[in-house]
Amino acid sequence: MGCACKDKRQKYEVVGTTGKVLFRSGSKATAQAVSRRYPGSTVEEKDKETVTADGSQ
Repeated sequence: MGCACKDKRQKYEVVGTTGKVLFRSGSKATAQAVSRRYPGSTVEEKDKETVTADGSQ
């Protein structure tokens, strides 16, 4: 069973030049390190999504 804090943590995505998400991480430093491997990529904060018990957002 997962931790209850998983939806409350800040998440970061490495996004390529085409808009495709290349990598996701809970650590900004890790996301920045990975983005250096992909020229032109950016690190963006991922929006927090809330999902109800029935699966809808």
